[in-house]
Amino acid sequence: MASVLDSPLIVQDETQFVHGSSLWQDAWYRLRKNKLALFGLGCFLTITLLCLIGPLVTGYSYEQTDLTLKASPPSDKIIQRTETLKNGEKKISFYSLTNIEDEFVEKPRDERKRIAATLAGGEDYSEGAFTYQSSNQKHLFGTDALGRDLLTRVLVGGRISLSVGFVATLISVAIGVVWGTTAGFVGGVLDNVMMRIVDGVMSIPALFLLMFLATIFRPSVPMLILVLGLLAWLAPARLVRGETLSLRTREYVHAVRLMGGGAPRIILRHLVPNVIGTIVVNATFQVADAILAVAAISFLGLGIPPPAANWGGMLSDGLNYIYSGFWWLIYPSGLAIIITVLSFNLIGDGLRDAVGSRAHRRL
Repeated sequence: MASVLDSPLIVQDETQFVHGSSLWQDAWYRLRKNKLALFGLGCFLTITLLCLIGPLVTGYSYEQTDLTLKASPPSDKIIQRTETLKNGEKKISFYSLTNIEDEFVEKPRDERKRIAATLAGGEDYSEGAFTYQSSNQKHLFGTDALGRDLLTRVLVGGRISLSVGFVATLISVAIGVVWGTTAGFVGGVLDNVMMRIVDGVMSIPALFLLMFLATIFRPSVPMLILVLGLLAWLAPARLVRGETLSLRTREYVHAVRLMGGGAPRIILRHLVPNVIGTIVVNATFQVADAILAVAAISFLGLGIPPPAANWGGMLSDGLNYIYSGFWWLIYPSGLAIIITVLSFNLIGDGLRDAVGSRAHRRL
């Protein structure tokens, strides 16, 4: 009788290859489950795309003025007035349908309303050397007090706000990472001195210091980027320093030291990559703070000078007419600030949850 050992052994290969995922892929997987973060990301991408492409297709320049179209409501019909001169030349100007009655102030009120109703119905109206007819022009957001297209100015203002926010954040993060990792890794007296400097600068109100510097230097986009970048590095420096104090005692740091690795190598190759999650989350919130700072300083009249478009300046100009019923002069720029800042805050919250979960899993 054959034993069990003598029987042929059938081995079924059920080997399965499991593809692993990186820590950042895990973070992205968790971020995709956060509906609010995805909503914020979608809003941010939409705003960025509109600000980049929008001014190229609106058909207007952000500084193009037309006083005959001043403070025209959103999507109001534009009337073209053609004046035939004695030499046969034609002079063309444009008026909004809402303000067209002002062209006929010498006529009785009923006559003015009849002319406006005729033009509103799409018919032409002629009087002497003047001919009035509907135009193909359109101002979706209306025009401001100088007849400039508000949609174009909002989109161009978004370009400035986003560029200042991103570049200033890059500068502040770069300074903060170098400062924080150096202080946290070296420790001792140098750490105390460097962090006392941070505490001293943080005791000065940032908006007050920004206003002070704006009055000294000529306001411009490069100036705002430089000032905001030099003021906003304090928070990332403290965060990175705290992370570095924890990471410098890890086994892999001691192993690198035993193998002869110097401080620059340890900081750049091992410490900075491990605090990148904290840096990214903090940078997201800092972009929102920078956009608010630019809007605040421009609202106070110390930001980018006209005719450059910026959301804070448009908000300040609109407040002068808000009680006159020209609500469209303030709401586009105000909503742009709210939506953009809210988008970055939602993205930052989602990144914090995703990266925080990753950090907890690693421990």
